[in-house]
Amino acid sequence: MLRIRLRRVGAKGRPSYRIVVADSRSPRDGRFIEVLGFYDPLTQPATITVKDDRLQYWQSVGAQCSEVVTQVLQSRQRQQASGAAAGQA
Repeated sequence: MLRIRLRRVGAKGRPSYRIVVADSRSPRDGRFIEVLGFYDPLTQPATITVKDDRLQYWQSVGAQCSEVVTQVLQSRQRQQASGAAAGQA
C-alpha cells in the first residue's frame, strides 16, 4: 500500500521533513517514489509547501496520508484561510 508520509531531513536538533510517497513497508527514511513537498516545523509560522496537483494524483490512485501528514495539510489550510482573511481586511 502506498502512503503519503514525512521523511526526516536536516541536522541533529533541527528537523525538517519532506512529504513523500512511499511504500508502507519502507523504513521512514528509506526508499520513496516521489517528493511532494516540504515541511519545516521550526519556523514561525511553520513552512509548508506541497505540489497540490501531485498530491491529488497520488490520492486518486489510492495512496493514503499518514495521520501526521493529514494534520500538516489541515494546518496549511488554516494558514491559507487566515492569510486570505487578513488580505481582505
